Amino acid sequence: MKHQEAAKRPTIYDVARVAGVSRALVSLVLRGSPKVSAGKKQAVAEAIAELDYRPSNAARWLASGRTRIVGVLLDDLANPWFVELLDGLQSVLGEENLRMVLSDPTYLARPDESPVSAFMDLRVDGLIIAGDVQPDDDLLRATAHTPTVVVGTRTFELPSADLVTNDDVAGACAAVEHLISLGHRDIAYLTAPTGSAALRAGSYRDTMARHGLQDHIRVVQTDLSEHSGFEAMNGLIDSGRTPTAVMATNDVLAVGALSAADDHGISVPSRLSLVGYDNTYLAGIRHLSLTSVDPVSRDVGIRAARLLLERMADPGLPQRTEVLTPRLVVRNSTAAAPTG
Repeated sequence: MKHQEAAKRPTIYDVARVAGVSRALVSLVLRGSPKVSAGKKQAVAEAIAELDYRPSNAARWLASGRTRIVGVLLDDLANPWFVELLDGLQSVLGEENLRMVLSDPTYLARPDESPVSAFMDLRVDGLIIAGDVQPDDDLLRATAHTPTVVVGTRTFELPSADLVTNDDVAGACAAVEHLISLGHRDIAYLTAPTGSAALRAGSYRDTMARHGLQDHIRVVQTDLSEHSGFEAMNGLIDSGRTPTAVMATNDVLAVGALSAADDHGISVPSRLSLVGYDNTYLAGIRHLSLTSVDPVSRDVGIRAARLLLERMADPGLPQRTEVLTPRLVVRNSTAAAPTG
């Protein structure tokens, strides 16, 4: 049996033919020109509906010089922290009919090419750089002429790029103060080789020292994965000096630590209190009920999107930095320190 050919996609010329107008007039209608009469607009609108015509993005870009695409470069697409951030970004950008294209350093780019170069090939109207992305020459060149906002890190600055983040120092301090208020003294911290984790680790050390607990400071390096949290907790238990509380630099690590404690028969929170960071959906799972620092990621996304829109409208704006205050969300993974 002969295969039926796919229906040809309607063009602007088809719309003009059905509406009985010129192609130029259809183009004026699509651009919202006030120079077209109500009757002609109605004829074009009916033709578009009849044909199910959809203007191509390429044609729109040629006509307006804008793609209406925002490139969002994430340092790790697998990190659940980005869910709330992206929701905040979309809530603002979507209202302006802007579309997000997501990537992390392992996607879109060809070998030895920065992923931001792929965004430049797409001619994005703006850039969001989220997390501990390593700046390179391609990124510096791109942000020199593309409106950009850096989100969720203070470890690097880009000329002319705005910055929106949560206060990592205040967030970590709140977590440690919470544990100390519950009577914990032997508190360990699971960190990672990122700028945000380093800020949180420094705050942990400073807070412990302010309470005279410098001899109890223990910082364990991880790679931010659940497995590394599991191994780090195993190492603390096998050391012969199991802490009564552990703070992790993200929720994923805390979940790994919880699994290790469970394997050793160490109950949470009666024998071990756990605190995560990011307040992701993992923390709210009833079985886990993880106390976690909420970096107000959705609010960060909303504010970042608004700053980006302002910079797209006026690229000459001075560089701006906004640091939002996180909050500690207490759940069932923390309790008073065990006695005896």
